[in-house]
Amino acid sequence: MASQQFDPPSGTRDFLSRDLRMREHVFSVVRDVFERYGFEPLQTPAFERLETLTGKYGDEGDKLIFKILRRGEHEATGAADLALRYDMTVPLARVVAAYGSQLPTPYKRYAMGPVWRADRPGKGRFREFAQCDVDVVGSTSPMADAEVVCAVAEALDAVGVADFRVLVNSRRALSGLLEVYGIPSDLGGGVLITLDKLDKLAPDAVAAELMSARSLEAATARTLVDDLTAEDAVDRVRVMLKDSAGGRAGLEEIDRLIDLAKASVGGHRLAFTPSLVRGLDYYTGVIFEVVAAGMAGSIASGGRYDHLIANLGGPDVPACGGSIGVERIIGLLDSQNDEVRQTDIAVTVIDEDSAAELMEFTSELRKSGLRSEIYLGSSRKLAKQLKWAADRGARFALIYGQQERGERTVTVRDMESGEQTRVPVHELAEHLKGGCAASR
Repeated sequence: MASQQFDPPSGTRDFLSRDLRMREHVFSVVRDVFERYGFEPLQTPAFERLETLTGKYGDEGDKLIFKILRRGEHEATGAADLALRYDMTVPLARVVAAYGSQLPTPYKRYAMGPVWRADRPGKGRFREFAQCDVDVVGSTSPMADAEVVCAVAEALDAVGVADFRVLVNSRRALSGLLEVYGIPSDLGGGVLITLDKLDKLAPDAVAAELMSARSLEAATARTLVDDLTAEDAVDRVRVMLKDSAGGRAGLEEIDRLIDLAKASVGGHRLAFTPSLVRGLDYYTGVIFEVVAAGMAGSIASGGRYDHLIANLGGPDVPACGGSIGVERIIGLLDSQNDEVRQTDIAVTVIDEDSAAELMEFTSELRKSGLRSEIYLGSSRKLAKQLKWAADRGARFALIYGQQERGERTVTVRDMESGEQTRVPVHELAEHLKGGCAASR
């Protein structure tokens, strides 16, 4: 019990140096890709009005909104009027509704940061987690959807997640499919929520829920699930949707997205996937999820949501976007990305008499752009300080003893090869910059 008082709240984590550096590396790489595509940054508050978030994520999604109880004199009511943001998309829609006239058209934005969901924590599932989003607001062009998919895919490539596929479907195609099956429109939303579980539950379990919770006839439920999970599901669905105008339109936008994105993403990575649903209520057109080898569930997702801004009381502006789940991809990264160097130069301290000179050396190294640390421990044993340098992942260690001090030189130890070189003090910064640059 004593140790539990120091644990972070369930579903959250403390990030120590190694983990935090890895996360910052991912954010930096993803940000660079997004900005190369012309997306500009946006930051919104960590919490929103509860009324802004509710009704946007479906019945099951609304249950996961982290509500914030009233404060101060209203605390005793037990009611909630605010909530932690569930995703980055609804806050974006609120911003567009509020500042639309001040934003460029189309508006291309990216956002990075934590979101919160009152979910049950588990392996790889957290209540607080980070997302990296890109969105295009104000364009109905299929190229906007393709730009989002390409930016997400290129960002995943850039951080080192290479073995992934982009699964594509359309809400219009799914609506056409429900129409072909004769499923009433008032049941359609719930049916799609259940079908969204096909990647988590066995087909029989999904069919059973369609019958028990969504009131579908047994034959309809089983046939629908069988069609969506069959090896020839793509062919079956294409044949069925020939009789639905909306379904045909959905197929056209799926094929168009794949055609536009294949040059950048790779045709072998893009696949029409009839069983893909995306459970959020606000999607209206093409939808996608990214799956990777060795990871259950998706690592990125998105789609078109043309009426969300109007639902918040703003103008009826078309929009599409995508989101990368940072927690989902960290474990997939190559080991080389996990070894982010903590420091470039480790400065040993042989005696206190040289402290002022060492501080001066280190200051110059830092001004030249090198991450440099001075040993602050009590031991004056060189072996122990070199172990410290190795533990810090330093590329070079500096040794400045009495002999070096008399010669105005510094011994530079290569921490990879063990070789040592005497370098004049006035040449030290340039020498180390060259050595660090060569090893990166």
